[in-house]
Amino acid sequence: MSKVMLEFKDVSFSYNSTANVQSLNAKIEKGDFVAVIGSNGAGKSTFSKLCNGLLIPTEGDVFVLGKNTRREKVSNLAKHIGFLFQNPDRQICCNTVAEEIAFSLKNNGLKADEVKARVEAALAEFGFDGKMEPFNMSRGQRQRLCLACLIALKPEILILDEPTTGLDYRECMEMMEKIRQLNNEGTTVIMVCHDMEVVLDFAKTVIVMNRGQILGQGSTREILSNTELLGQARLLQPQIAATCTALGDEYKNIFTVEELIFKLKENA
Repeated sequence: MSKVMLEFKDVSFSYNSTANVQSLNAKIEKGDFVAVIGSNGAGKSTFSKLCNGLLIPTEGDVFVLGKNTRREKVSNLAKHIGFLFQNPDRQICCNTVAEEIAFSLKNNGLKADEVKARVEAALAEFGFDGKMEPFNMSRGQRQRLCLACLIALKPEILILDEPTTGLDYRECMEMMEKIRQLNNEGTTVIMVCHDMEVVLDFAKTVIVMNRGQILGQGSTREILSNTELLGQARLLQPQIAATCTALGDEYKNIFTVEELIFKLKENA
């Protein structure tokens, strides 16, 4: 039986009496890679912050590994959940890369030998100079540093708020391949993302949001082939999926260039 890592039960949240998300119900199971998509103002970032207790529901309940976020300290939830903010500068607070990686490890109560070992492993994996000052790094490097800090924590759940914003294509792919590797090793990933190509290439399932509500949840191919649902959320299909949809019903379930080429050759 699959293990439920995160569950929303009739969750609503309001800022200053104005509803931001309403009546959210969702289950995310161990090992899933979920993309949360929607246009600006759909409630995606609020959804992500409800996942780890940064926000507490106005109504309903959020359960993380069976624990109600209403009754758990954020510091306790942080032992199980890693959160990557859209802007890396909101997370960095130390003078050197090595100190930054060690910071959360020490806060989570790890012993000195374990902290040292994990810092050294993260530096080696990402190719960082531990003595470098984070704010002398490029934005892409700072984003990778924040990810390195989270990977060192070995979280059971990783939440990403627009992880590829501001990155060039190479940096984006490097970031996403690291995240895919982590997911393949068993970490549950929840990713808020506006880049539909990234969603198509990496997510296993998709949650579609619009005006604070969940319109649909399902496999990535199922959701991204549903043009009516995407239209309701004011979203466009990824380019390759849109091209194949335009070619007709025979091609509508094709989502990669390789699949399209194979199908074209088959029909030649």
